[in-house]
Amino acid sequence: MTHRLKKENKFSYIEVGEGQPIIVLHGLMGGLSNFDAVTDFFSSRGYKILIPELPIYSMSLLKTNVKSFAKYLHDFIAFKGFEEVILLGNSLGGHIGLYHTKLYPEKVKALIITGSSGLYESAMGSGYTKRSDYEVIKKKAQDVFYDPAVATKDIVDEVYETVNDRNKLIKTLAIAKSAIRHNMAKDLPNMNIPTCIIWGKNDIVTPPEVADEFNQLLPDSDLYWIDKCGHAAMMEHPDEFNTILSTWLTERKL
Repeated sequence: MTHRLKKENKFSYIEVGEGQPIIVLHGLMGGLSNFDAVTDFFSSRGYKILIPELPIYSMSLLKTNVKSFAKYLHDFIAFKGFEEVILLGNSLGGHIGLYHTKLYPEKVKALIITGSSGLYESAMGSGYTKRSDYEVIKKKAQDVFYDPAVATKDIVDEVYETVNDRNKLIKTLAIAKSAIRHNMAKDLPNMNIPTCIIWGKNDIVTPPEVADEFNQLLPDSDLYWIDKCGHAAMMEHPDEFNTILSTWLTERKL
């Protein structure tokens, strides 16, 4: 991570740049550094980028769910004193952003989702029966990307450590169940917020038809594809991701 983590109140977060706030929401296994390219690009172009550390493994088991994380995000926005924010979420982070928008639409100026859960959950929390086998976990981490080389040893080590920590594994499985329970299909048609959907054409965690369904159900959405790209477009093709998003924000006057 190239950016310093601030710790204030109950929040740990990165904050870079000045201007319209964009709050970035990481996924279940996603580190804050996954968004370094997004942070560097947009913080130099009139946006304030904030990436809170979501309390995925520190909340009580009863509160380890999508709704609680959405409320935590609401508390963070209130703590920072923002009237209105843009939310950008990958995977579970996209789901949290969507659920927050359902609960607090007046706080959300626009949404950006990439590889988001909320309609279809496949790999989240599954397949950890052989979690002590490093090679199995390595393959699982590589499957997130079109190019397996993007899954560096640091990324694999972090996933391996997470799934072999009993407390973290229990929380991971609780979140997986919560993601299924908090399916958004019935909510999305009522969420009239400008939404940018950026999706990897080769995503096997949330396949391309999931992006099509998001685009059909969300009344004010635009869908963009990135070729030769898996579940984390902002990591695998950062320049293309940033160009698509920058153009969309300009066109939407955000």
